[in-house]
Amino acid sequence: MTDSPNGNVAVNISADGIATIGFYHPAQNSLPAHLLQALTEKINEAGTNPAVKVIVLQSAGERTFCAGASFDELLQIKDKQAGAVFFSGFANVINACRKSPKIIIARIQGKAVGGGVGLAAGADYCLATEAASIKLSELAIGIGPFVISPAVIRKIGLPAFSQLTIRAIDFQSAQWAMQKGLFNEVYGDIKQLDEALGILTRKLASYHPEALKGLKQILWEGTEDWDQLLTNRAAISGELVLSEFTQQALNAFLKK
Repeated sequence: MTDSPNGNVAVNISADGIATIGFYHPAQNSLPAHLLQALTEKINEAGTNPAVKVIVLQSAGERTFCAGASFDELLQIKDKQAGAVFFSGFANVINACRKSPKIIIARIQGKAVGGGVGLAAGADYCLATEAASIKLSELAIGIGPFVISPAVIRKIGLPAFSQLTIRAIDFQSAQWAMQKGLFNEVYGDIKQLDEALGILTRKLASYHPEALKGLKQILWEGTEDWDQLLTNRAAISGELVLSEFTQQALNAFLKK
């Protein structure tokens, strides 16, 4: 999965119905538009595949789960419409997770930044390592975490979201993320994480599919307006990314 300079998304479905959707990008598993689209498509496909009992969302490598939006691609946005389309990619992934009839387990093996935190919040259950610190850096570059905020607030609440957003340059620990409700379980290393992940997903795959589907509906009650809500939020970010402040902040970051 790690041999493509443009990144990729790969899917593996085990004999017992566990669909593992893995993504990779050489820039710390950041997410350009084509990977966001591919993730949305693969999540939707797994959700409608009768052979799939449970979905695992994971990334390649050991250090970073997801660095969020591709800064290179953000700098290429030249108008509001293109900006809204790009940020809608994150909205589409979160909504695909929300509407999937299958339980989605996120494997967070390393740091999650910006949209990576949104991916974790879009899952139904998160297993992480101690190395999986999190940060919402959007405010520092002038765009704000508007698209992912409904998903993150749903998991950790408004006070913790405020801290995570306002402390835009500071990482919070995996233990903090578990205490606030984003992570459900935290393990010492990747080996322990994968052992626990295997046990949990095999157990889930053995449960009644209709019971799991019913649980999924309960978990996401009250989010029926998110198709429009997240699209509206994407338009806000799409306009802000054009500002001189954000363009300078992105260029300064890439020069580091």
